[in-house]
Amino acid sequence: MRISRLLPVIILLIVACTQKESDKLTQYVNPLIGSGGHGHVFVGAHVPFGMVQVGPTSLPQEWDWCSGYHQSDSSVIGFSHTHLNGTGIGDLFDVTVMPVVGEVEYTRGYKKEGSGLWSYADRSREITEAGYYSVPLTRYGIKAEMTATERTAMHRYTFPCSKEAAIIIDLENGGCWDRTTEARIFTEGDRRIAGWRYSRGWANNQRVYFVAEFSKPFVSFSKHGNNDMYGRAAFETEQGEIILMKVAISPVSVEGAKKALATEAPQWNFDKIVKKAKEAWERELTKIKVTCRNEEEKVIFYTAMYHAMTAPALFCDVDGNYRGADDKIHHATHNTYTIFSLWDTYRAKMPLMSIIQPERMSHFVSTMLNICDEQGRLPVWHLWGCETNCMVGDPGIPVVADAIVKKIKGIDPAKAFEAIEKSVAHSSRGRDLRREHGYIPCDLFNESVAYDMEYAIADGAASLAALAIGDTVAANRYTESSHSYRKLFDPASRFIRGRTQKGDFREPFNPYYSTHRNDDYCEGNAWQYTWLVPHDVEGLAECFGGREAMISKLDSLFSVPSTIEGDPSPDISGLIGQFAHGNEPSHHILYMYNMLGEPHKTAERVREVLSTQYHNAPDGLSGNEDVGQMSAWYILSSLGLYQVEPAGGRYRFGSPTVERAEIEVDGGIFTIETINNSEKNIYIKNVWLNGKKYTLPYINHSDLKAGNTLTFEMSDKY
Repeated sequence: MRISRLLPVIILLIVACTQKESDKLTQYVNPLIGSGGHGHVFVGAHVPFGMVQVGPTSLPQEWDWCSGYHQSDSSVIGFSHTHLNGTGIGDLFDVTVMPVVGEVEYTRGYKKEGSGLWSYADRSREITEAGYYSVPLTRYGIKAEMTATERTAMHRYTFPCSKEAAIIIDLENGGCWDRTTEARIFTEGDRRIAGWRYSRGWANNQRVYFVAEFSKPFVSFSKHGNNDMYGRAAFETEQGEIILMKVAISPVSVEGAKKALATEAPQWNFDKIVKKAKEAWERELTKIKVTCRNEEEKVIFYTAMYHAMTAPALFCDVDGNYRGADDKIHHATHNTYTIFSLWDTYRAKMPLMSIIQPERMSHFVSTMLNICDEQGRLPVWHLWGCETNCMVGDPGIPVVADAIVKKIKGIDPAKAFEAIEKSVAHSSRGRDLRREHGYIPCDLFNESVAYDMEYAIADGAASLAALAIGDTVAANRYTESSHSYRKLFDPASRFIRGRTQKGDFREPFNPYYSTHRNDDYCEGNAWQYTWLVPHDVEGLAECFGGREAMISKLDSLFSVPSTIEGDPSPDISGLIGQFAHGNEPSHHILYMYNMLGEPHKTAERVREVLSTQYHNAPDGLSGNEDVGQMSAWYILSSLGLYQVEPAGGRYRFGSPTVERAEIEVDGGIFTIETINNSEKNIYIKNVWLNGKKYTLPYINHSDLKAGNTLTFEMSDKY
């Protein structure tokens, strides 16, 4: 009788739980978007902004395998605990683990049966989810599963019956990307091993310390190769026996790794860690709740959120210790981060973080200020405590300036501006030549145009930061220097061009030409770089002779042939005419029409890119993910917003594709509503802010973070 009365309640609880599960946003994450083509995304298990990113590393060490994974190849040489996401250069792959059966050769692997540490993976049974990864290794008959916390990974390996089962620790792996300079493995009892790997590659002095524990004692442990490069923990297994393995890493010490293991993964409950990882992703994904027109758009949107929150990655121990840019151990009261791909991410990724991750944004910028103290200037492209100096300009300045202008909590504006001034005063990377000549001469410095134009953008951002702290003298000085690009504008050809120290434009000149070896531009040509003036669109229009002349030239960007001549970088991709959405220098260009008084053209081009260059497929990105920049562009543009001017503190309107969005901000919920939105109704007809007619072509960050409601009425006419 009691059971019969409880039955309806039980049924309701089951239904409620089912509905709750079906509402979770993690179901819309497809980690394989961007795993083909040139997306270079990380595939594996991790939590948002986690230090550990554990997943498969493949045999090929070529450009499309920068993340260690590509859809075109199913080989696996092990499961590494550090990876990069969407970069154009490879590195990391530290502390690689490979479960095996039988004897193997202790080399990084070759496609020859019986040699090296490798196996084919059965991709037909691969499972990729937020916080969880699984794949069968066909050579050994082993099912591999893994999940992660911020600093640890837990592996679950299901073995066949064997007296020769083993789990190999590989400290050589790095392939052509980097080389191990020192390795050490040692045991602590019959369940724990520890050690470190020092390496030199893109990060020229990388140090990773680790500790690993097994759920059962190993029968024996042996070292192989030179310099403790490989360690083999041997086991005897029954059919279907599961061996769990916990691995923690630290940039500081083995003791730091042990603290992480004790704090984050003290037990052996694999499923519980998976659950917590998924909950961590769910918390971050709900920072933006969107209603989309269809399920495909929702998958693309939340996968973009997932990719945007893969890095920067945590770079400190649980006690706050971290390895600084000076290779000394420091202590911070905030979380410290690494993997700062700033040339890519200052454009859209970091502005997005300032909206949905203001607390982490404070930590990102605080980390950058620490780096400035430790190396004498703000980071350019920082990787595991090392300055790579990759890419052009001074991309850390726009990020720090943006934090000043937006009054990000936890950032001292005076200290932040001091770091900007220190970086501007540096004499490296062509800055001395720019001060001497007023621009960087092309006959004295490679990629002179690209460097000079990025410095001009940084100066424009510095000027806005100076205004924000009330320093009008510095603001005027930086505004003046931000106009250096004007000296590179050729009124005859109407292109930005390389100019010699004598003042002559470089000849011969071909605006379609690009090379990644010796050029005035960086990953682009004159067609793309002529528009790299997001901070001074009015000034650029004056160079063209007026707004109409600039619009006419801008129109031609999308209609000229898509041929790139010379020896171009493969990063120049996603071409519409000479507009290259697959690479960052083009990302703001579509929104220039908004700034020039023709927002309908912004709407048309934004909708074209959103619908043709982002897909729910392995080749669903038109270029490298670039540590979240490609995805951040999609997120902001689908919301109808984009920050064109670095540190401008405002977001230009484009053409929203979402029906509704609720964004967690400091002031509560910022809501975006669309009326009459459809594939045909791409033009913004009317805008309301909190129910009142709104006429500006942008919204200020202060209005956004206050938690207001922005309403777009869409139309098929402009």
